Amino acid sequence: MFTGIVEETGQVVSFTRGAKAWSLHLSASLVPSDVKLGDSVAVNGCCLTVVRHDAGHLWFDLLEETVRLTSFAELKPGAAVNLERSLLPQGRMGGHFVSGHIDTLGRVEIFEQRGADHYLKVRAPAGSGRYLIHKGSIAIDGISLTVAEVDGDALAVWLIPHTLAVTNLREKRVGSGVNLEFDLLGKYVEKLIAARLPASA
Repeated sequence: MFTGIVEETGQVVSFTRGAKAWSLHLSASLVPSDVKLGDSVAVNGCCLTVVRHDAGHLWFDLLEETVRLTSFAELKPGAAVNLERSLLPQGRMGGHFVSGHIDTLGRVEIFEQRGADHYLKVRAPAGSGRYLIHKGSIAIDGISLTVAEVDGDALAVWLIPHTLAVTNLREKRVGSGVNLEFDLLGKYVEKLIAARLPASA
């Protein structure tokens, strides 16, 4: 479980396809100093398992399906990735409940500076709009953000300068893919309500 509060941005050293899995090699400073083999780390919002680490590097194995359904397919050496270690029981809940299980891939439609802040609009696949609530929470590449606008299957958020400075969003452009995880509580409510509704004829 994560909070969507990014601890640092790491950098892609390599992302290669092996015989059994994809291998993601990252360089970072904070997160590798306090992880163990088998720990979970959110990388661009996706919960991955540490398979190797040293003082300044992390390695992860990724399934083919993970690469296909997320923005990882677009990663290149040197790209910034958002990193967050899993939530400790005594930790502060600064964002919202983020599972690290990506729901879908979104695409940046608008990304521009407006005054001191930046406006980001992301288009999600058809049917996603039911999970979008004005002033609700969403995780974009693992960042806990507040939905400012809902336009069908698209959403918009406002980004303060600090968010751009400490996350990978500073590298995004129109057309960039971003990992989206919708509010976990909303998905549970949908499931519970659906179970109570009579089956359609």
